[in-house]
Amino acid sequence: MSSPALFPRHIAVLLLALLACSFAGNHIAARIAFDNDTGLLLAILCRSGVTMLVLLGIVLWQRQPLRMPSGGWRWQLLLGLLIATQSICLYSAVARIPVALALLIGNTFPIILALLTWALGGSAPSRRTLMLMGLILLGLVFALDLPARLGSSEAAGPQWLIGVSVSLLAACVFACALWITDHKLSNLRGSVRSMLTLMIVFASMAIAGSADLIPGGMNPPGNDSGWLALGALVLLYGVAFCLLFVTLPRLNMARNAPVMNMEPIATLLFGWLLLDQLLSGMQMLGGAIVLAGIVLLTYRKDA
Repeated sequence: MSSPALFPRHIAVLLLALLACSFAGNHIAARIAFDNDTGLLLAILCRSGVTMLVLLGIVLWQRQPLRMPSGGWRWQLLLGLLIATQSICLYSAVARIPVALALLIGNTFPIILALLTWALGGSAPSRRTLMLMGLILLGLVFALDLPARLGSSEAAGPQWLIGVSVSLLAACVFACALWITDHKLSNLRGSVRSMLTLMIVFASMAIAGSADLIPGGMNPPGNDSGWLALGALVLLYGVAFCLLFVTLPRLNMARNAPVMNMEPIATLLFGWLLLDQLLSGMQMLGGAIVLAGIVLLTYRKDA
């Protein structure tokens, strides 16, 4: 079967930009939901459950085979658990620190993925890659406002420390998930892999919620604003996630993937408009350096 025709470049870029904005809106809605007493596990449960059902419908409609490659089930289970962990970490960060900052830290996963691939037998990072990694880390120092915090007589609050730590953990876990996807499950159809992953995420959240592993994790929203925000995060994430996988074969991601890195920029704008969250000038400069480094790191000259 021949591959579907690629979208024109401007259409693909516009669609990816809209998807990035939708993912950014999902995180802003999550922060509003958490501020209105919505449980962390409930948010992920609803988000993964609805998206899983839509993907299941797509898989059944397209009559895609559900056969797993030999030895693939254990890797698929691990992938689902990693994505569940990443979701908890990222939403935990969103609930504690400015949303744009949480996503900026979480988007450093290409550095970790490159180092992980090298450690597990892949090619060593080139000099250009190492220089870009250093640039990203330098930008992150300013984005976190570390010079001001280290020079201040007041220690960083526990919420800030936890938020930054779980953001970094989310990046590490997501890098591991991408390595498994590329090296152990690459022969599995993308929509099927995503559906199974979300199924494991949904089951993990249900088990964690029933066991009360995170106190208050299954709390319903405390008011109408919380319910609206919960509905918005489910809608924005579900539409963006499903649309991305439906249109993926036509987007030429090898060439256009860096466009998705505008998500933290959209989050910064939405956070300012809806949450009154605004980073300092130094933090914005650091964020720009991080994003520029990530775009250059993921850009392929031969695309």
